[in-house]
Amino acid sequence: MSGNNMREIAVVVSNDNKDVSVIETINAIEKAGFKNVFIQWYNKDWNPTQEEQLKYIKEKGLNVIFAHLGYQNINDLWIENEDGNKLVDRYKNDIRICKENDISMVVMHLTSKSVAPKYNETGLKRLQEIVDYAESLNVKVAFENTKIKGYLDYVIENIDNANVGICFDSGHYHVHFNDDLDFSKFKNRIFAVHLHDNDKSDDLHLIPFDGTLNWESVVKILKIAITTDR
Repeated sequence: MSGNNMREIAVVVSNDNKDVSVIETINAIEKAGFKNVFIQWYNKDWNPTQEEQLKYIKEKGLNVIFAHLGYQNINDLWIENEDGNKLVDRYKNDIRICKENDISMVVMHLTSKSVAPKYNETGLKRLQEIVDYAESLNVKVAFENTKIKGYLDYVIENIDNANVGICFDSGHYHVHFNDDLDFSKFKNRIFAVHLHDNDKSDDLHLIPFDGTLNWESVVKILKIAITTDR
């Protein structure tokens, strides 16, 4: 979804393909006629760098609908230590760069791996600082449902900010949440969706209908949960 209330399809510029370079990926997206992409802004040692990728995307005339921020050491967010404080600075810097490049939304994880510290006030305070900074730049923040239940609910319930919503990931919903998510908690707060499939053996990122997700059910739920009043 975009800021003008239109729902638009965006293709990920993935750095994880083994046999296709990221430049070939961008070229294929443009050749196929897509206009929108989302990028991985992970601050990793990629070649070409994420900055070079962004420049090339712009040269191809593609629109970056959002940036998926990295989640390295994200579990430190919930721990009272200096590493957790540094995460706040890292994310604020990433959001600033996105703003400078006319990227109006970022997607963030709240945990990584299958085990994380229990959600708590420490993490919530840090997230509040991040989203307040994003709001000051008019950049939306969408938190993704990842591997562990409870964190998304906790954050959305405790951060009262219209600039904050969720990115619904259908693959995570299927394999990690066992198709169980209380969408009523997130009505009007779904800013973006990641649509992909799996067979519940792993987060396989299959094309929809190549796995076992009940798409009829998911689409029906999304139609109710997503409104056009944003």
